[in-house]
Amino acid sequence: MARLTHIDETGAARMVDVGGKAVTERVAVASAVISMLPATLALLEQGGHKKGDVLAVARVAGIQAAKKCSDLIPLCHPLMLNSVTIDFSIDPVGSCVRIEGCCKVSGKTGVEMEALTAVSVAALTIYDMCKAVDRGMEIRSVGLQRKSGGNSGSWQRESDEGD
Repeated sequence: MARLTHIDETGAARMVDVGGKAVTERVAVASAVISMLPATLALLEQGGHKKGDVLAVARVAGIQAAKKCSDLIPLCHPLMLNSVTIDFSIDPVGSCVRIEGCCKVSGKTGVEMEALTAVSVAALTIYDMCKAVDRGMEIRSVGLQRKSGGNSGSWQRESDEGD
């Protein structure tokens, strides 16, 4: 039976001991969606926002968030990330911005939490920069899309047809 790795046999929270694990190349890709009014999306796409280039700031915020993940998530291991990329695609039909973050590390533990944190903070940054014109924006569909490396091998989401 599967068990939670961050809970010991007494039920106490613990940081997983990764000391005996091999160093391998590990990659995780996560995504998020932020929906908004069409006028807000047009403003963002045209770069006409008075606070500056929203997506450039959100990209830097996402990268910084991945680097700070272990400060935010209590039982995460601090990692020396090899790379973090944040990509955006504007979807005028869905009136949203789709965010994808990819984190890579050569290490003893995975980078799923870093990728999830990166896309979450990128989406929150877009919200923060655009909230003056659209408080009804919605962040949704935050999830891991795929991961590779480590003892558990590769995993990929079967379908993301909902968004």
